[in-house]
Amino acid sequence: MNPVYEKLMKCYESVREKIDFVPEIALVLGSGLGDYGESIDVVATLDYHDIEGFPVSTVEGHKGRFIFGYVDGVPVVCMQGRVHYYEGYNMTDVVLPTRLMKLMGAKVLFLTNAAGGLNWDFAAGDLMLITDHIMNFVPSPLIGQNINELGQRFPDMSDIYKPDLQEIIRSTAKELNLKLQEGVYIQLSGPNFETPMEVKMCRLLGADAAGMSTAAEAVAANHMGMRVCGISCISNLGCGMTSSPLSHIEVQETADRVAVQFKQLVTASIVNIHKHINA
Repeated sequence: MNPVYEKLMKCYESVREKIDFVPEIALVLGSGLGDYGESIDVVATLDYHDIEGFPVSTVEGHKGRFIFGYVDGVPVVCMQGRVHYYEGYNMTDVVLPTRLMKLMGAKVLFLTNAAGGLNWDFAAGDLMLITDHIMNFVPSPLIGQNINELGQRFPDMSDIYKPDLQEIIRSTAKELNLKLQEGVYIQLSGPNFETPMEVKMCRLLGADAAGMSTAAEAVAANHMGMRVCGISCISNLGCGMTSSPLSHIEVQETADRVAVQFKQLVTASIVNIHKHINA
């Protein structure tokens, strides 16, 4: 058996020994956004440490657990804290949680993150609908022997962030009278923030926001047939775009400031996505 698939299945068996909850939507909470998990009608929680072989997040502000429960009646599994490539994990470990949530039953992957704004029209605190991504600066999670049980060798990536789900989030923001930016997310390796010239390069490539996660998870989910959507919280403008140095504290402070709007948009979007996929 493929060792990556074998590890995944051991994690799945470990989860199922403890949790039999079947989610419909998988939600990944990015840096500073983990408090959203406290608003879920929780049925069960499971620390990553308690899953055999599971990669554990080491980032401050990431609680490192799955939450199982309901968002306004919609069954969800929520990741409070993700695993990052810069922590030293192989990319197959970075996307293992995504694949695991698909095996649990999730049909939709709702990704969130804190990102640096690259678009001059953005400001710290903006929420950005992810319309596409650039991932050429980190390895694809699909490198190596293909796991045929999960998906095909050469999966199409023409619409990873499903247009119908984008429209749901867009219309939901309008209904809530919330400002919603839109743009392309670029995943870089981290953990260092970008230099001014790297920020300029990313803008030239067409990116509107930069971060250290998300795109690889979206690729793995798309490979498995999950429907993907995502929102970035613009925590700051990129290096060189302001006179201020960048810090992780700033990321968390901005996320705290927009927590109410973020919660409103994510909650209403989950409800509307549920209605859409079950229509």
